[in-house]
Amino acid sequence: MVIKKVIVPAAGLGTRLLPVTKELPKEMLPIPFKGKNGRVCLKPLLQAIFEHLFDVGFREFGFIVGRGKRAIEDHFTTDFGFVEYLKKRNKTSLAGELQEFYDKVNDSTILFVNQPKPKGFGDAVYNARAFTQNEPFFVHAGDNFVISRGNLHLKRMIEIFEDRGADAVFLTEQVEDPRGYGVVVGKEVKPYVLRVTKVVEKPKKPPSNLAIIALYIFTPIIYEAIQKVKPDESGEIQLTDAIQLLLNWQREIFALKLRPNERRIDIGVPDTYLKTVRGVLHRQS
Repeated sequence: MVIKKVIVPAAGLGTRLLPVTKELPKEMLPIPFKGKNGRVCLKPLLQAIFEHLFDVGFREFGFIVGRGKRAIEDHFTTDFGFVEYLKKRNKTSLAGELQEFYDKVNDSTILFVNQPKPKGFGDAVYNARAFTQNEPFFVHAGDNFVISRGNLHLKRMIEIFEDRGADAVFLTEQVEDPRGYGVVVGKEVKPYVLRVTKVVEKPKKPPSNLAIIALYIFTPIIYEAIQKVKPDESGEIQLTDAIQLLLNWQREIFALKLRPNERRIDIGVPDTYLKTVRGVLHRQS
């Protein structure tokens, strides 16, 4: 099955990054990247995610947003008048970077779907069902980002999903303390690929140190599973619980481990955000 559509949940409140996220969505926090001329430029994380997905062939995007996320819609609204203004000021490099981004936006179909209340990642995905309909789709959290050469991590996900006829594929990484993540148990079927047997959300006693990275591919059956999941203690619908329900239904699910030359960017808390900003350029060199 060809995957054409991407859901990008970006409706979280970002409370761990307050006060900056009171008015600025955490998904719009700047990340340093090297421009074509070798100079450093700052891109909102969500723009970098969009460009990576665009570069591997996606053209249909559904952004899940909530209250206070107007900056996201504004950023993905083209303003070629500003590009011309930059050119007139001889800021040709900056104009070129922005022009390239706007060209990709214009070549894409972008919809914004509202999540009225922050009821969890599973609920955010469920809100996009009218956008994806009966097609398989990619889910890329708006606050997670993986750096790999040639976006190989995205290509590997698509390849495993298509070759294995899976109902779900997602990324994982080994972490020292997995208690704050969705945790995976599985059997390795080839290097860096697991057939998943169990997932559990934020376990007090983790069954492994493999943590889920919020990049997924699903068939539409995930919506049926989300419908049947009960809210957790905080009233949120956890996508991990829906994945476990798919496993209970004997569905084929695979997890891909990050390879040694791949790295997840974590902007969840101030310490990890600052560490990311310091290290991301080194990984691009």
